[in-house]
Amino acid sequence: MRVVVTGATGYLGGRLRAALADAGHAVRALARRSSDVSGLPPGVELAYGDVTDADSLAAAFDGCDAVFHVAASVEPWLPDPSVFYKVNVRGLENVLKAAKRTPTVKKIVYTSSFFAIGPTDGYVADETQMHPGKAFCTEYEKSKVFADRIALQAATEGVPITIVYPGVIYGPGKLTTGNLVSRILIERFNGRLPGYIGDGYDRESFCHVDDVVSGHIAAMEKGRVGERYLLTGENMSFKQIFNMAANITNTKAPLFHVPLWLIELYGWISVFVSHITGKLPLISYPTVHVLRHQWSYSCDKAKTELGYSPRNLTEGLSEVLLWLKDEKQIKF
Repeated sequence: MRVVVTGATGYLGGRLRAALADAGHAVRALARRSSDVSGLPPGVELAYGDVTDADSLAAAFDGCDAVFHVAASVEPWLPDPSVFYKVNVRGLENVLKAAKRTPTVKKIVYTSSFFAIGPTDGYVADETQMHPGKAFCTEYEKSKVFADRIALQAATEGVPITIVYPGVIYGPGKLTTGNLVSRILIERFNGRLPGYIGDGYDRESFCHVDDVVSGHIAAMEKGRVGERYLLTGENMSFKQIFNMAANITNTKAPLFHVPLWLIELYGWISVFVSHITGKLPLISYPTVHVLRHQWSYSCDKAKTELGYSPRNLTEGLSEVLLWLKDEKQIKF
C-alpha cells in the first residue's frame, strides 16, 4: 500500500515510518520545514507540510491508500497552551478534511492517547470508558479528549477511521517528551533523581515503542472502522519501574521517596526558569497532577482483534537500559 505518516520524524512516527517501509509499503513522510529529516532513508518519499496547514495535507495525501496521523504536540506544559488546540484538535480536523478530499484514502489510523480514555483511580479501564471531560491534569490531556470526540463523530459520519490509544511508551529512539521513561531513567542513573517519585500510588500502562508500532500496522490491516483500541501494556508505578531497573542492572534501588509536593514545587520553579531560558522543563507542575492519579488499562481487545502482543516489562526495560548504556547516557 501507499501510506502517509504525519509526525514521521518524531519518536513514534519515525519508528512507524521505518517499520512500514520494512514491510514493503510505499511510505510518504510528512515533515515540517523545521524538522530534521536527515534520518529519512532514500526509499521514503518526503512531503513537506504541517497539520495546521490543510492545503499541505491535501497535497501530501494525494494518491495514498492509508493515512497514519501520528503528529501531535505531546508536552505536559507549553508557554503557549493554544498550541495544543492548534496542533492536536485543529490538526486532526485538517487531516479529516484532507482525507475526505482524497478519493484514494481508504483508511485513517489516528494515534490518540490513554489520556483521552481518562484516569482509572482504583480500577483497570478498557475502551468502553469515556473521559468525563470535567477536569484535566494537563492541556495536552484536554486537547486529546476534544480530538477523540471529533474522531468518533467522524466515524459515525462514514469516515474510515480507526483510533489507537498508546499507553506510556518506552524504548530505544529519540529522547523526546514522548520517550519520557528513557529520560527519567537517565536522570535516575546520573544521580539527578535520587529517590522514588512520590509514594508509589501512581499507575501507568507501559508499552514498548515497537509493540505500539506493530499495533498501528495491525490497526490498518485489521482494525474495524470507528473502533477504539488500547495499545498498552503492564500497569505499574514508577516506584516499581525504579526497582526493576535496579534489579536488572544490579544497582541499588532508591532509599527514600521524594514527595509529590516537593516535585510540584520544583516543577513550578522549572516553568519559571523555562520562561527565561526558552528551554522546556523535564518536570513541570502538570506532570505532578498526572502522577496523583492512576492510568491503568486493559489491552485485551487489541490482543483479540489485532493480534497485539506487548512484551513484558522486564524484557523491554532490559533492552532500554542496555541501549542507554551503549549510547553512553547511563552507566552501570
